[in-house]
Amino acid sequence: MPKKKFVYSFGAGVAEGDGTMKELLGGKGAGLHEMTKIGLPVPAGFTITTEVCDLYFKNGKKWPEGLEKEVKKHLALLEKTTKKTLGDPRDPLLVSVRSGAPVSMPGMMETILNLGLTDASVEGLAAKTGNRRFALDAYRRFIMMYGSTAMGIDREEFDKAFDEIKEKRTRARLHVDAGQKINDTDVNEDELDELIKDFKKIYRQHIKADFPQDPWEQLKGAIDAVFNSWMAEKAVTYRKVEKLVGIKGTAVNVVQMVFGNKGETSGTGVCFTRDPNSGENIFYGDYLVNAQGEDVVAGIRTPIKLAELEKRDPKVYKQLVSIRKKLETHYRDMQDLEFTVEEGKLYMLQCRTGKRSPIAAFRIAVDMVKEKLITKEEAILRIKASDIEGIFYPMIDKSNPAELKKAFLVQGIDAVPGAASGKVVFNAKTAEEWAAKGEKVILVRKETSPEDVGGMHAAQGILTATGGKTSHAAVVARGWGKCCIVGCEKLDIDYEKGLFTVGETTIKEGDYITLDGGSGNVYVGQLKLVKPEPPKAYTTLMSWVDKIRTLKVRTNADTPYDAEKARELGAEGIGLCRTEHMFFDSEERILAIREMIIADDTESRKKALAKLLPFQIKDFEGIFKAMDGLPVTIRLIDPPLHEFVPHDEEGQKALAQAAGVPLEKVVQRVNQLHEANPMLGHRGCRLTITYPEILDMQVTAIITAACNMTKKGVKVLPEIMIPLVIDEKELKILETRTREVADAIIAKSGLDLGYMVGTMIEVPRAALLADRIANVAEFFSFGTNDLTQMTLGLSRDDAGKFLPDYVDEKKTGIFKADPFQSLDQDGVGMLIRMGIEKGRTTRPKLKVGICGEHGGDPASVKFCHRVGMNYVSSSPFRVPISRLAAAQAVVEDSLAAKKGTKRRGRPPKAAAASSTVKTAKAKLKASASKAGAAQTKRSSAAARRTPK
Repeated sequence: MPKKKFVYSFGAGVAEGDGTMKELLGGKGAGLHEMTKIGLPVPAGFTITTEVCDLYFKNGKKWPEGLEKEVKKHLALLEKTTKKTLGDPRDPLLVSVRSGAPVSMPGMMETILNLGLTDASVEGLAAKTGNRRFALDAYRRFIMMYGSTAMGIDREEFDKAFDEIKEKRTRARLHVDAGQKINDTDVNEDELDELIKDFKKIYRQHIKADFPQDPWEQLKGAIDAVFNSWMAEKAVTYRKVEKLVGIKGTAVNVVQMVFGNKGETSGTGVCFTRDPNSGENIFYGDYLVNAQGEDVVAGIRTPIKLAELEKRDPKVYKQLVSIRKKLETHYRDMQDLEFTVEEGKLYMLQCRTGKRSPIAAFRIAVDMVKEKLITKEEAILRIKASDIEGIFYPMIDKSNPAELKKAFLVQGIDAVPGAASGKVVFNAKTAEEWAAKGEKVILVRKETSPEDVGGMHAAQGILTATGGKTSHAAVVARGWGKCCIVGCEKLDIDYEKGLFTVGETTIKEGDYITLDGGSGNVYVGQLKLVKPEPPKAYTTLMSWVDKIRTLKVRTNADTPYDAEKARELGAEGIGLCRTEHMFFDSEERILAIREMIIADDTESRKKALAKLLPFQIKDFEGIFKAMDGLPVTIRLIDPPLHEFVPHDEEGQKALAQAAGVPLEKVVQRVNQLHEANPMLGHRGCRLTITYPEILDMQVTAIITAACNMTKKGVKVLPEIMIPLVIDEKELKILETRTREVADAIIAKSGLDLGYMVGTMIEVPRAALLADRIANVAEFFSFGTNDLTQMTLGLSRDDAGKFLPDYVDEKKTGIFKADPFQSLDQDGVGMLIRMGIEKGRTTRPKLKVGICGEHGGDPASVKFCHRVGMNYVSSSPFRVPISRLAAAQAVVEDSLAAKKGTKRRGRPPKAAAASSTVKTAKAKLKASASKAGAAQTKRSSAAARRTPK
């Protein structure tokens, strides 16, 4: 077996790697190799692969066998190419040592420049260039970067020493006033000499050894530093936030140094082939004269705009413009370039796909299709979920960074993106009252419960001290597209005093705060918000999305407003309407449901439910009207009854008084409802088995509303969903009763109204017995929130205390992602796949969807496409994201078919995909027509029959 290659060289127009090798050489390395191959001016060097990084950590932070020999071999080749020797005291080869992961992680890992300088070689460099100040400047940068990056010395120690030289010596020499800034370039060679001595003292104090004078020791230390930066906290956090998983590590690029700090004809720059903010097709970037690359990023000096370079050096600018066009045409995407000009000669140091704003992402994708650089399918693949989020959510105006820094208070978990500003309130009632008066409020709670829904809806944003991204507050807020920050543990909330504290800062009720749901940051005061308008390119690209995708996208909506908003965003029906949320909409409704709960007998319960009936009818009429012509799936009552009753003495007294019963009776009933594990308790269809009158009222409301709206010319397609089913017989009892109630109302109305009865598959037993349950159910909707909890044996509300350890790659990396945010395709996915296959063996046209939080997660949506679902259902503001993911799944299937690979998650019968998007779509449509279930018109008699 041939020995694995660890190092790849490039230089003098020849490269061992190319641009397709990002996984092995990293993005930066692949770019350097590719630019070398296509004839661009790139300094010579070599790349140590990402596989070495993986082996380095597996080997206890030691180099794998054979790496040292291979690095020395390629270093010798580099020395031969450049005709210089690393650390030569007469004319030294100097190199940069830079990271480069397969995906862009800007600023997250380390770089060391000017490696190879020693006390001897710095003098050789000075003599060779005739510029001692330049040589000393390069040496001081190297000592600082090596000391802080490779050896872990606090960078501030070096910066402080530099500032002292500037203040004590440079300012006095130049007679500069105290208020005027001293630039790095103002420091002369004598002062740099002194600074280097100070830097060495700092190094010696911390490391207990002199700064290394052996270039090989320097190189080994720098390579280790880059590898170690892969697992640095900021890099790990970045990968977690960006959901970057399955990456082996970073590559290391060792590249001949070119110098932008040699004087006025030298400089360094960063540019984008298009405007990364607007997407406009203009050359965009900054350039610093007489500087090295780190100076641009660090913001030490104010750069000039790229257009100014044309005036300073027309020849270099013309060459750069030519390279811009060549690279964008070559890579067929907007590129982020780094370059250095050394005494009038241009060198390209980096080429990677450029980061861009959401608005720019859409414009660039659409423009490149018009320019025939890419296809529509490629454009669709380039858009991310975060791009769509950024299009719709309000944002904090970040034009004044100093103001943001001053106003910063605390950081929590970014649950729902966007921004919100308002007055602090601490309970739902106050939120509703203040909002009714026109006040903008932020609801601040230790945690939220269903009783807070009214206040949550009234608030501009929600801030909680506990919980995670799938807590109650996060789930509800996400459904409304409402900014939400959770798990802000530094909040010390005092409800009685009406205030919260963070350290020494106290925020009282009525004080303004601003939330940034994208970062989890909380700010003091009312910051300016901006609401981006979706660009024309968004509409254009989403029209392509809808033509390509085969998976339908519905929404989870409980109100006409939510339904209308979702429809505006492209929803094709409602996949989950939660009736219990309607019970909290007013005091009158809450009282009626509570009277039903404390009632002793069936008649008393019916009497209380009769008060709710007109409210429910009106609610459903509004939703049917908003969804005219589209299916609406309504889930019957799901939560345990204890969630609807007051648990505080004041609330219980109020209920007793309103219901005209003794307080003791209320207290006794509340105590009776207590369950040790309510998630597995008396809830869902179990409630309607015990109290069938609840089912009667809800079905009556649904079908009455459907009849009323049909008479008004609205096309109504109701789907009644029975939750938490575990057995065919259980579902049959409830399905029969549902049809008896519904058919009687339809017969009385004289209308020909079709409806469906189905179930949620959210208990593992239901998935295992799906073939039997499909004897009764006309459709399945996978409730993946509960199915995940029950399959994994994890409580969604409690797992936040330890689940991060399961996801954290530094600790265990057991899960690639939080299974409550992105579907566990191996475990829960197996049950879903089994449930669909078994269900369709009984009922080939079984309609199947998903209505958990996963319906808005791109990876989960793609899984749903591959296992043959008919639709997914997501929160209204996630609908465009689900549409995008559904289209991307079709394109990815097509690409996989071309490569002859099988997509993960596709059932055996549907595994084959076509070689083009067009034929892939045709096959999927054919499959869907077999598997999908059309809404059927049923007569009363036919409705009572159970289709086989």
